[in-house]
Amino acid sequence: MDSVHIFDTSVDNSIDWVHDNQEGQLAVDVLETKEDVVVVAPMGGAVADRIEVYANNDVLTIRGERVSPSEKGNTMFHQECFWGVFSRTVVLPVDVKGDLAQATYKNGVLVVRLPKRHAHAKIAVEVVDE
Repeated sequence: MDSVHIFDTSVDNSIDWVHDNQEGQLAVDVLETKEDVVVVAPMGGAVADRIEVYANNDVLTIRGERVSPSEKGNTMFHQECFWGVFSRTVVLPVDVKGDLAQATYKNGVLVVRLPKRHAHAKIAVEVVDE
């Protein structure tokens, strides 16, 4: 299992990404548990150390790169697979605690768990006698 870094978007930690005219869009599933929002993204062939995950409030961005196993210079007869730099930004159903998020990349599948931010949590009131 490879470790994936999650970045807080309030600080610019990004790797310089080389963009050409083509960028693939990653397919994702987003589900919700009682405590977390979970994002699942199949990304077979992605280079593990080039995967970046950014979380901030209700927005998640995943970036990465797939390197083609075929030799360069060959003639492509048919192509359905995307090879190269890809990204996906998803608006999540609730605000999350991006700094507490966890991500794992195993068997070509990225799983990101983001704890929900409970904005309407009850706040205890301390009574001070004067």
